[in-house]
Amino acid sequence: MTTAQPSRDAKTANAVAATVAGTNRRERTNSRPDVSNDEISTAAADSVAQIVKLEGRDRADMGAADHVADVMTLFSGSMLFVYLHALWFAIWIIVNEGPFPITKFDPFPFGFLTMIVSLEAIFLSTFVLISQNRQGMRADRRSKVDLQINMISEQEVTKIMQMVSDIYEHLGLDDGHDSDLHEMLQPTHVGKLADAVEVAEHEEIT
Repeated sequence: MTTAQPSRDAKTANAVAATVAGTNRRERTNSRPDVSNDEISTAAADSVAQIVKLEGRDRADMGAADHVADVMTLFSGSMLFVYLHALWFAIWIIVNEGPFPITKFDPFPFGFLTMIVSLEAIFLSTFVLISQNRQGMRADRRSKVDLQINMISEQEVTKIMQMVSDIYEHLGLDDGHDSDLHEMLQPTHVGKLADAVEVAEHEEIT
């Protein structure tokens, strides 16, 4: 009887632990957002499709040189690049300065190694600049698209405000000659805003 009681207690404890673990797993599963394609609106799905299409068009416009530049830029910006160069330099120095019966083809101060590294730096910097130039052109094009979308949104908001103001007037309600509303109903001139920003920046510099 004394041995059966601890066995039953152990079984009970294991059952309780399994129940708690299962409950925690179910809670973690239920807490995860279950987002399916059916829950995405048509407008959002169209926007995602258009973004993917733009990304695909940008990749399609890339030439062989652009792909090579991207691969080299990606590789040169990785830790594998650092590890390989550290290993390369260590072997080079050990071979040329270590106590081994090997022909020293590049003794200190390692002029040949310096020339190779300098040439490598020139090519790597060129690859990075090619990638940055293309990314800059892509970012500039997207900023123009963003500006156009913002201008269209501003026109739509202004039109909605005009319609609400007309409804307000049709109902015979007094808006109190709101000066802010009158100013908001005026069209926004992007050129004037750009000039104002330029003047403000110039005054801040001076």
